[in-house]
Amino acid sequence: MNYNTVYVGMDVHKESFSLCCYTNEKEQAEYPQKVDAHYSKVLNYLEAMRFHYGDDVMFICGYEAGCLGFTLYHQLTSHNVKCIILAPTTMSKPTGKKKVKTDKRDAALIARCLAHHDYSPVHIPTEQDEQVKEYIRMRQDHKLALKKIKQQILAFCL
Repeated sequence: MNYNTVYVGMDVHKESFSLCCYTNEKEQAEYPQKVDAHYSKVLNYLEAMRFHYGDDVMFICGYEAGCLGFTLYHQLTSHNVKCIILAPTTMSKPTGKKKVKTDKRDAALIARCLAHHDYSPVHIPTEQDEQVKEYIRMRQDHKLALKKIKQQILAFCL
């Protein structure tokens, strides 16, 4: 059976990524896999999933905003993979008594949120935004260094 869109939830950490697929047709997470924390492993996973879903499938990947920042996003989009960073506070959470968190369940939740559009995407800064941010940081660092040097000169003159 060929699918048009497959949503790939990624629970990303410094050492490993947990991945799984979700389709609106089956309404369940499938093919969970834990891979090393490198974007090439995600690309390999997507290629392996083409065997299950067909060659003409479109993948939409997503992960929660966190420690990785925008690095994985930029790496995947540079390889023509659609990627979305989800704001964790806006994702719909499952209701129930017991709340057992595992990487596999988190990846499935992210994939389901992608499929049902139960999230708000994080704003991805442009290259110009990044340059302005770096300029402001540099300016603040120079102001702090100037203040310290003035204090040292005043202490020396005293």
